[in-house]
Amino acid sequence: MSRIARPDRLLIGIHLPRAARAGCAVLMLTLVAFQTVRSADAEKRAADAATGAKDDKAPKDKKLSLFDGKSLAGWKVTKFGGEGDVHVKDGQIVLEMGNDLTGITATKKVPTSNYEVSLEAMRLRGSDFFCGLTFPVKDNPCTLIVGGWGGGLCGLSSIGGNDASENETSSNREFVSNRWYRIRLRVTEKKIEAWIDDEKIVKHTLDDRKLSVRLEVELSRPFGIATWQTAAALRKIEIRELNATPAKGK
Repeated sequence: MSRIARPDRLLIGIHLPRAARAGCAVLMLTLVAFQTVRSADAEKRAADAATGAKDDKAPKDKKLSLFDGKSLAGWKVTKFGGEGDVHVKDGQIVLEMGNDLTGITATKKVPTSNYEVSLEAMRLRGSDFFCGLTFPVKDNPCTLIVGGWGGGLCGLSSIGGNDASENETSSNREFVSNRWYRIRLRVTEKKIEAWIDDEKIVKHTLDDRKLSVRLEVELSRPFGIATWQTAAALRKIEIRELNATPAKGK
């Protein structure tokens, strides 16, 4: 039977005192263990680096600010006729009360599907919708109404010819003047969703019913924001392209 060489004899031979040989053996075993750990760590770092490289190459959501906080760059005042003044003040776009509509329409190209819009809106005066957000859904337009029909109605206008007061997305809530509300709208290949603050107010699965907008806001197409006999302020307007379908529950 062959004998396995001991580390201390491989390094220093057999002529050292026994205590010295024992110390060398311990040192050698420590070095071997250290080298094993270091090799494993190097392999882990290499694997992490490879994974990181893959992650870096993965597509990421593209986010674009639509309001610079200083000007109406990227927007035009919507010529509804009878519109109120539109100006920028203190980092906000102010839509003064019109007779009937006041609004802005984007001059930049926006996506038509798989995107999310977010903004903050505040009713300053009046008692009707302070955010009528018109947006594209593939080839068709639609409008998210916030605070319409007397001040509290929310929903999509229109689905199958029925506006926000007549279809299944209709809901009512109380809105307080001079308070900011966070509004978020998501459009994917299969559905339209909307939130006010953290509350989901719309979850509409796209079907064979045609989406459209009311005649009054045709000039808001393809992407615009309007008010009805109401003064409002807008800020933090952003749009984000989505590269993947959100996880369940999102």
